[in-house]
Amino acid sequence: MSTNRFRLLAFDWDGTLMDSTARIVSAFRGAMRDTGLPVLAEDTIRDIIGLGLPEAIASLYPDIDLSDAQALASRYSQHYLHDDPTPVRLFAGALELLEQLREEGYWLSIATGKSRRGLDQVLADTGLAGHFLATRCADETASKPHPDMLISLMDEFGCTPEETLMIGDSEFDLLMARNARVPSVGVAHGVHGCERLARHAPLACLRQLNELTAVLDRASANATHNLALQGTSA
Repeated sequence: MSTNRFRLLAFDWDGTLMDSTARIVSAFRGAMRDTGLPVLAEDTIRDIIGLGLPEAIASLYPDIDLSDAQALASRYSQHYLHDDPTPVRLFAGALELLEQLREEGYWLSIATGKSRRGLDQVLADTGLAGHFLATRCADETASKPHPDMLISLMDEFGCTPEETLMIGDSEFDLLMARNARVPSVGVAHGVHGCERLARHAPLACLRQLNELTAVLDRASANATHNLALQGTSA
């Protein structure tokens, strides 16, 4: 009988489970136009996806004053949640993967740069709220790459860093994992490619989400082998 190497799996949302990058970029550019701020290049906006909204705005406009930042945040939320027609969808195989992992006994959670309002809406829209035992958002903890989200999740489930795995598509996800001393897996179909993700020493960098099962199977096989060795030497 195999032993799961990990107990708690923490998924990022945007760019990892949901193909929402195009809407995020479009919503930011719409908000920039609304507020009269310089409309930044798409690649510049893509690069900050994964941060909490205040941190993303501060990165995009380092000298922005508070009132302009608040106006931009408000217009971005309006565009993303209500006005922008850019389609968003779960990545192919995401739903099937989550269902399989639940059946295999993994505890599923989310650690995202989204706001609580935004995450709750998208979970309701996709019908996935019941798939996750816990969620953490950037407006209720420190933003990535601070380790607070993962530390909070581990505390809730009584898990050690060694029993936890972070799955994300950005450097911010993987750096958060390193800061929490948690292993990670990078997913390259989001905002940052494998070359950038590899800087943070993930266990693997996936081209597609469904490759995660092979990573988990290898980890579980290694855990079982190590237990057998311990039994032999006892």
